[in-house]
Amino acid sequence: MAIACVNTRASCGVEAPEVTVEVHLSNGLPAFNLVGLPEASVKEARERVRSALINAGFEFPMRRITVNLAPADLPKQGGRYDLPIAIGILAASEQIPANSLKNTEFVGELALSGQIRYCQGLLPAIIAAKRQDNTLILPLENRHDAELVGYHRVFFGSHLQSLAAFLLGQAPLPALDSHLEWVSEAAPESEHCLSDVIGQYQAKQALEIAAAGNHNLLMLGPPGTGKTMLASRMMALLPSLSYEEALEVAAIHSVAGLDIKPQHFLKRPFRAPHHTSSSISLVGGGSIPKPGEISLAHRGVLFLDEVAEFPRKVLDCLREPMETGEVVISRAAAKLTFLSRFQLIAAMNPSPSGDIDTHNRATPDQVQRYLARLSGPFLDRFDLTIEVPKLPAGTLTQAAVPSETSQEVAKRVKRARDIQLARAGVLNSELSGKQLKLFSGLSEADLIFLEQSVVKLGLSVRSFHRIQRVARTIADLEQTPNTERRHLAQALGYRAMDRLLARLSQQY
Repeated sequence: MAIACVNTRASCGVEAPEVTVEVHLSNGLPAFNLVGLPEASVKEARERVRSALINAGFEFPMRRITVNLAPADLPKQGGRYDLPIAIGILAASEQIPANSLKNTEFVGELALSGQIRYCQGLLPAIIAAKRQDNTLILPLENRHDAELVGYHRVFFGSHLQSLAAFLLGQAPLPALDSHLEWVSEAAPESEHCLSDVIGQYQAKQALEIAAAGNHNLLMLGPPGTGKTMLASRMMALLPSLSYEEALEVAAIHSVAGLDIKPQHFLKRPFRAPHHTSSSISLVGGGSIPKPGEISLAHRGVLFLDEVAEFPRKVLDCLREPMETGEVVISRAAAKLTFLSRFQLIAAMNPSPSGDIDTHNRATPDQVQRYLARLSGPFLDRFDLTIEVPKLPAGTLTQAAVPSETSQEVAKRVKRARDIQLARAGVLNSELSGKQLKLFSGLSEADLIFLEQSVVKLGLSVRSFHRIQRVARTIADLEQTPNTERRHLAQALGYRAMDRLLARLSQQY
């Protein structure tokens, strides 16, 4: 048989489209041609495959070899095509039976000795193979990725010789015979407890509301008041990921080349990029598109400390992903989509000198220009903006007042989230306008009260809906069936930035 077809998987963001490797042997001067939009790293496979086959003891056909990677319009990159190309040549030259390749996919890079090497970002390929119920042959070093998915039709090869013996029916290959037990266990408890934070009771309450409804939170306050400390406690309030959510997160981290530690599999990601980060590092991209910080924070928390120090154009890149829950990276060859449904927590000083009241060395004009680094549409994406003030005198020296632990607050957060998911199937921050109107239970008088408040504060229609979502979360924490005016009043109280901007405008 002078032609053979081998199935494999490409890497296209967090997707793994199927690729057919077609190998044809024909008469003519010996040549090895590779077509199908391969990039430089794939073209180098010709030399790796030739040496691997010879050093593994196989005969390399001295004929005209044409390898086509179909579909031709899909860009191919990386060394993952080495193994399927080598298997295709062996099948086309009748050194292994072609019928052993049916419903089987091969992914792996080859060493010159014939060893099958580790490949980065194979988790999406394993998930896709499981979806189609195909047998999958992977490098032995990728066993950990397969254990995450728990797919029973995965086999692991360490060398071309052992793989060929398996396809000839002469010897078995190591198979995935167990599913990791820790995927069903609870995530480890955080070392950071909310009770470590002294005072700041309003900020703690706002943190609980943000955790319960998955709301975006902006904290304003002078240096040293506990903003970063509060943000680090958020992870202890959030419930563990479900298995499906954890696979989504793991697939993104796999594509980014990050290790997935067993003890962190069900733990929500927490990303805290530095304020010197570029838009590409934050949103994603590059010559070979990779997920950015907002995608690595998918299903978790993105914390922007000193948010006013970030370049304005970088922050404005977050606006669309915050609304859609995904980021689309367009290139001439392809368009990639990365999931980015994250919760944004940001912290900043209210003025360039740090404090807005005592010891403020900045003029109102300087403060306004400092705050103007955050565009109005970006600020509009925050559901809660709170003030984290300095502690009153004597707070640090007086006897410690017992404070709730993270575990106690997390129980209320979990209960409120369960109420939201049972009612609408999504958390309150994701409610559409139609769902919000259906589930808020606000009376006409309460809506008029809210509209008047929004007009007085000069807020947008988006803020009008966000305040309702926060009020709905407050009601869920209290296990109240309908949103009441007191819930709206409390939600309106979490608009510290609007009050600060109004105060500054009055000083002119």
